[in-house]
Formats: sequence, structure tokens, C-alpha cells
Amino acid sequence: MKHISELSSEDLKPIKLIVFDVDGVLVRRGTKIKTEGNSTSLEIKEIHPIQIEQMRSLREKGYLLNINSGRGLYMLQEMFREVLPFTSLTYENGSSSWDNGDIYQHVNSFNELKGIMPRLREIKHKNIKGYEPKEFIITVHCEDRVLGIEKLLTEYDNLYCLWNGEAYDIGIKKIQTKGVGVKRMTKIYGLTKENVMAIGDNYNDKELLENAGLKVTADKSRLQGDFYVELLPADGRLPADVMMEHILKNSNHR
Repeated sequence: MKHISELSSEDLKPIKLIVFDVDGVLVRRGTKIKTEGNSTSLEIKEIHPIQIEQMRSLREKGYLLNINSGRGLYMLQEMFREVLPFTSLTYENGSSSWDNGDIYQHVNSFNELKGIMPRLREIKHKNIKGYEPKEFIITVHCEDRVLGIEKLLTEYDNLYCLWNGEAYDIGIKKIQTKGVGVKRMTKIYGLTKENVMAIGDNYNDKELLENAGLKVTADKSRLQGDFYVELLPADGRLPADVMMEHILKNSNHR
């Protein structure tokens, strides 16, 4: 695995679409969430102005841009409002995509998940912080692993229960992944896998990188790639900042 500084203009020649994970890549990891009864409070992070200009510059160079996240559409629109005119969003682990006002639904998980939430809410544990509002997947934020959640999900052969270090994502196995989302958007744009560059940092980004021709990891301890960026670069920037700066310096793409 090579450091991002070794990424060459030759490596970038086939790339037409750049796909970004969110937490740990475009913003810091961690979610401040609290559920009490029927009320949920949730912090919405903001994209840094430097990233806005970097993404704008990449688009001006001719790159298509996509943000691929486990988060819901409303939160992503609030977080990335400044880049929406030139960036598409794929949300809830590949379930659906938003592109300039158009919605492409990739997965319908209603029947598979409709009975899970009432059973999850019956689990009372001090580690459970709250349930993030979503349409197509279930995300339970926890201080640490909750064995009751994991045991419950063993009853459902068609569902995954993925612990990412701060939350459980629950969705349909093999169908509801970030990889499905990037694969569908690649097809919509009329591209091939070799035209895609993706960066992620966590376990649920495995399928995302598998469906990209050029793979970048921001956490080598959790995810393998062709190139890597430090999760916390020495200068305090985010991995996406470092990667975009290098692309802008080394690409002549139009």
C-alpha cells in the first residue's frame, strides 16, 4: 500500500468520478446523539470552507463528485449544502442517491425492516445513546457494543448487523451496502469501475472500495486500499483535504 503522495498523474488518467465517505474522511468521526422518549437530538456537522473550494476546483477540472454515506439524506443535505450544486449524494449505505434534485432509489427494505424497530426499542441498555432518523436502514448509536442487539439480529438470516465502533448499522445483506450505491451511480453516469476513485475509512466502506478502480483508505487498521492517507494527518487536516490537494496538484483532467 502506497502513501497518497505517491499517487501519480498516470494513476489519475482513467478517473472520472471521485467518491467520498463522510465520517473520518470529510468530517471528524463521532456523532452527538441523544434519545429520550419520543425526542431525539442530533448534532449536524459542517463541511469546512477549504473542502468546499477543493471540491469546486475538482468539478471545474471535469471530475464528477459523489458523497457516499450511511447517513440519511436530510442530514447530508444540511452538512453539504454548499457543494450540492456540483455533488451527488448516495445515502443510507447505498439505499438511494440524490443528484441535482433527482432521486434514484436503489433498495426497498421496508418489508425486511418493518418489524425490527419495535423489538430493538425493547432492549434497554446504558450503552444505547439513540436511534438516528433514517428511511431505509436502522442505525443505533451506542457507547460500546450491546450484545442484546447482536443476539436479536442473529434471528434474521437476511439482515446484517455491522458495528463500526460507534453505532450499529442494520440492513439487508449484500443488497444494502455502499458498494451497491457506487455501482448504480457509476452506471447512471455511463462509466465503468476503472473510472472510479473512492476514499473510505471504516468497515462499512469495504464494498465501496471494492467497486472502485482506485482505492484510498483513511484508516489502514480497518480498511485496505491501493493508497492511504493518515486518519489524523500531522497538520491537523482531514484525509479528504490531503487527498484532494494532491489530486489538484497532479491532475490535468478536464
